[in-house]
Amino acid sequence: MPRELRRRIAGFWVDPCRPSSSSAAVLAAGTLALAGPAGATRAAVAGMLVLLTGGCFMLAGVLRLGGVSQLIARPVLRGFTFGLACVIALKQLPNLLGLSALRGDFVPLLVATMVRTASQIKFTTAVAGVLALLLLFICERLRRLPGTLLVIVLGVACSGWLAQRGVALTGAIDMVPHWAPPVWPSSGQWVHSIELALALLLVLYAESYGAIRAFALKHGDPVDANRDLWVIGLANVLSGLFHGMAVGAGYSGTSANEAARAHSRVAGLAAAGSVLLMVSLLLRWIERIPEPVLAAIVIHAVSKSWRLAAFRPYLRWKRDRLVALAAILAVLALGILDGLLVAIAFSLILLLRQLTTPRVSVLGRLGDSHDFVDVERHPQAVVPPGVLILRPEEPLFFANAASMLALARERVSQRGDTRVVVLSLEESPDLDSTSLEELTDYSAWLAQRRITLRVARLKDEVRDVLKRTALPQFGPADLNFWSVEDAAIAPLSAFLP
Repeated sequence: MPRELRRRIAGFWVDPCRPSSSSAAVLAAGTLALAGPAGATRAAVAGMLVLLTGGCFMLAGVLRLGGVSQLIARPVLRGFTFGLACVIALKQLPNLLGLSALRGDFVPLLVATMVRTASQIKFTTAVAGVLALLLLFICERLRRLPGTLLVIVLGVACSGWLAQRGVALTGAIDMVPHWAPPVWPSSGQWVHSIELALALLLVLYAESYGAIRAFALKHGDPVDANRDLWVIGLANVLSGLFHGMAVGAGYSGTSANEAARAHSRVAGLAAAGSVLLMVSLLLRWIERIPEPVLAAIVIHAVSKSWRLAAFRPYLRWKRDRLVALAAILAVLALGILDGLLVAIAFSLILLLRQLTTPRVSVLGRLGDSHDFVDVERHPQAVVPPGVLILRPEEPLFFANAASMLALARERVSQRGDTRVVVLSLEESPDLDSTSLEELTDYSAWLAQRRITLRVARLKDEVRDVLKRTALPQFGPADLNFWSVEDAAIAPLSAFLP
């Protein structure tokens, strides 16, 4: 079996579920609010919050709420991915250059802090980080050379010399197995605990879904949002039971997974086994990895998402350019979660604006054919005498039905010889109650002017609901015009000379 086919069948999988800085910040704030500064109590409360978060994820999977993720348009996702990669890289620069860690996700403030503290850059740390980053980009072109492993080995080998010159190392890692049952909130803390769990769910799902869908689109793999809710929920339940952190599919880890050319589910299992083996046997060497080396690895991993070629189609198509730009700016200005929510809201507002803008085309026959087209775009099309053929260019629904049919009235008023109006509803897969009431008023308005109304190209659902509505202007035969031509020709025979 060819390798590419094997990869498609196996699917491209994101990195194993892991904590993120955003979820860690929410968890830290939540445990402080619920348990105070006591370390042991906060650890127990953190396990409870993670467990509740996992339960919320699994409940969302049971309710099949994964479809809500389809509200995230591809331009939003690509803009979010670009902005997120910039934020991650920017927050790694202090580790790369030997500066104090940056807090928050507001990029202008992060940049201002970096500029203000630029004089404190540690020369040796910066040189080590930049050299590691250059080596990673060089190894990227030499596919047989494992760049990440190489810089880690070199970093550990030079760690003693670097530490003597002030370069920070990963530091001591205390591996002490401990398990205790979850500490459930008191009666007065349940509501606040669930609110915090939902906040963690939003943060984790925003980051996880961004990583999952971005890389699935890139590699042509299917996405099952409900399955992802279950998987992330189960991972958090297990993590909460063992007092672990809230976990999700992190973008930087997924980028590193892709950079290592992972092609199947086996990559996740291999990574988990490798981590377990390294923690068991190589912990003292892991503690000696220089921080600038780790920062260089993360920056190199997310650099793949800085390619502007992903936005070139939107510029060429002249579609959704503002949506992609808004997603980038929102993430850079507002942070990961708020930025994603604002970008989604912006795309939905533009969609609603398009849907609620009334556009009704007047159709005419194109030559001797059976085709009826917009006369504004095709001036050679001929409008049949005494017949006005109208086509709403957006689906009729409660937000646009009144304005759309008001424009249809205006079209009728502009044509004094109209005896028959044909309304082509090919763009409307269904009609809600508001649309039906507006259509009833429109048909009554036409009847007062002794104008016959015909509807054409009805979907089956629309035909059924109009039969149930039983408008007096529509007989049984008036709902069976399968084409605009049938509806236009049928009434003409009654009044043409």
